[in-house]
Amino acid sequence: MSSSTPVIGVLALQGDVREHLVALAEADALARPVRRAEELAEVDGLVIPGGESTTISKLALAFGLMEPLRERVAAGMPAYGSCAGMIMLADKILDGRSDQETIGGIDMTVRRNAFGRQNESFESAIGFKGLAGDPVHGVFIRAPWVEAVGAGVEVLAELPAADGPESRIVAVRQGNLLATSFHPELTGDHRVHAYFVSMVENAAR
Repeated sequence: MSSSTPVIGVLALQGDVREHLVALAEADALARPVRRAEELAEVDGLVIPGGESTTISKLALAFGLMEPLRERVAAGMPAYGSCAGMIMLADKILDGRSDQETIGGIDMTVRRNAFGRQNESFESAIGFKGLAGDPVHGVFIRAPWVEAVGAGVEVLAELPAADGPESRIVAVRQGNLLATSFHPELTGDHRVHAYFVSMVENAAR
């Protein structure tokens, strides 16, 4: 499955799939949509896009993808979740539906829609650990934040809280798993995707 150019899928059930495909291609990966278990088996890594986490969860179950996703992630497949994708990679959710399921894998607790509703979306410059150059331009749309992380989770980016001294965690990594609250695929800055591509390349070695 591995080659000199990593094959990275984008979970194409709902959300900003096309934008992630473009960003991955710009970061020198072979990018393809994934809707079925047999397509998941053919990729070296996977992006789980933003959208609506409850809808993505329901569709993953309906398409028979949830268990294959859990198995691949547990077996070490690199995965990157943005916004709703972050929720899908969380072991615990706050303010989720009682029947909402996740893929899991990152030892974190994520709060859904933590930054507010659609009309409270915003943009902010964010320092991102491990990325050279200017801060990342973060686009937050009904975004979650990370309430708590386990000992094995590395915090890559935080956003100062508007209502107090505490910062909100907005990007994390645990092993081969990466998650951001924001949408780098919407900005034209492909450094986060390039960071994930390098994770996939390293995992294949």
